[in-house]
Amino acid sequence: MTGVQTCALPISDLLLQSTNSMDSPLTLTESTILTWITFIPLIGMVVIMCVPRQNMSLVKGIAGLATFIPLVLATMVYFGDFQTAANGYQLVQSMPWITAGEFKVNYTVGIDGLSLPLVWLTTLLMFIAVPASETVPRVSKAYYALLLLLGCGITGVFISLDYFLFYVFWEVMLLPMYFLIGIWGGPKREYAAIKFFLYTLAGSVLMLIALVVMYLDQGTFSIPEMVAVGKAGAWTGPDLLGMKFTTWAFWFLFIAFAIKIPCFPFHTWLPDAHVQAPTPISVILAGILLKLGGYGLIRGCFPLLPHAFRENAYILGVLGVISIIYGAYVALGQTDFKRMVAYSSVSHMGFVLLGMAALTNWGMNGAALQMFNHGTSSAACFLIVGVLYDRAHHRDLNAFGGVAQVMPRYWALATIGFFASLGLPGMASFVSEAMTLVGAFQSADTRFQILVLISCLGVVLTAAYILWALQRVFLGPLNEKCKDFPDINAREIFSLAPLLFLCLALGIFPMYLLDWMDTSVIELMSLLQPGS
Repeated sequence: MTGVQTCALPISDLLLQSTNSMDSPLTLTESTILTWITFIPLIGMVVIMCVPRQNMSLVKGIAGLATFIPLVLATMVYFGDFQTAANGYQLVQSMPWITAGEFKVNYTVGIDGLSLPLVWLTTLLMFIAVPASETVPRVSKAYYALLLLLGCGITGVFISLDYFLFYVFWEVMLLPMYFLIGIWGGPKREYAAIKFFLYTLAGSVLMLIALVVMYLDQGTFSIPEMVAVGKAGAWTGPDLLGMKFTTWAFWFLFIAFAIKIPCFPFHTWLPDAHVQAPTPISVILAGILLKLGGYGLIRGCFPLLPHAFRENAYILGVLGVISIIYGAYVALGQTDFKRMVAYSSVSHMGFVLLGMAALTNWGMNGAALQMFNHGTSSAACFLIVGVLYDRAHHRDLNAFGGVAQVMPRYWALATIGFFASLGLPGMASFVSEAMTLVGAFQSADTRFQILVLISCLGVVLTAAYILWALQRVFLGPLNEKCKDFPDINAREIFSLAPLLFLCLALGIFPMYLLDWMDTSVIELMSLLQPGS
């Protein structure tokens, strides 16, 4: 890409750069493209707020453009500027941001093989969310403005290389999601929005406490510098309730990110939020927001406190398996189509935690791949449910039947989406879930082999609830209430097609993602292995 250079920095070099930039009035590295990807939606939000509210066609056009440009830029980075074999962070931009006496914070952003796919997925789903919002009731320019602000916050989390900046973007996401659910959601939207807000805020407080104590301990928020401290085991923070600093800080950070995953028992906000949220917000919630929890563990928990992670890895693996089994079991008993898909996310994200806890390259690669694959398959499933809800105005699985007879194109696309969620061989989720199970089975802790065997029950339960749902909705005699349903239209196909394509393509060619991830996974695992 013209005018943009790739800057690949290993941790040692970035440490040096970060230190030098503190004493420089302005230190700006080679690339600003990540900043543009992040803040173009924010610019779009400002422009939308200046448009008369009556001119909704212009508002939608601006929202579409403000999400399309970041998608183009992220695609150019993915297939052009990013060097798959390079170690460390790339496209780094760093400059002083806040200076108050000894308190100094840098605006430092960059990507590696773990964050780049999630940045690209974010831009894709934000772009898809705009046309998918056509059927949102009471839609207004405020809705599109909040949607763009949400996209800015999510992307910012994935590119942040400073924990203060990371936390700021993390909090930026909270308010737009609260209002998007609370204003444009279903009948119980206020309850769902408040529940989401309180859960997320509680986790944010725990994260803030841990990060502030770490800053007071080492005098920096720089992610590479704090990772280096964690690798050296040099934390000297205070004990709390008889627990040493590294132990309680680990659990504070873990709980903050586990709420977002969501991991059992911190998951109860998710079904309510999904059921009440409008379809495009459910797409973003399942496709991207849940991945922030997994990414937070990768970037903001495990490498900071590797010793504590190794000590508690088996507990995390157990929580992952419980999430797999519990989420699938509860999904099997649902009659609300959307709530069933919501609980399936609890189950599928359990594989992410199990793969991470295994402390193997296969497990970590599988976990990273599963985050992306679940982002595509779950987003597709929520769009599929939304299509049916727009026609029936309900989601009761027992009130459908024979829909395939009147909506054959919809039936074909829905089958692909839900088979992808099931993890059928040839689909993307099959590869990632298989890698996590193999990686967990390879763990040096032989207890993980038992966890793998137990988690296989979740695979069986997943097949059961998905096939049972498809049978009730699409097969059998035609329900009279469904006979006039129009088939899926061009706008709905436009939203679904890229996600279903990815579900199929990455099931056959997973290396298009794994090649980007592998170098970063190897570097991460070097921090987590004993002796680091």
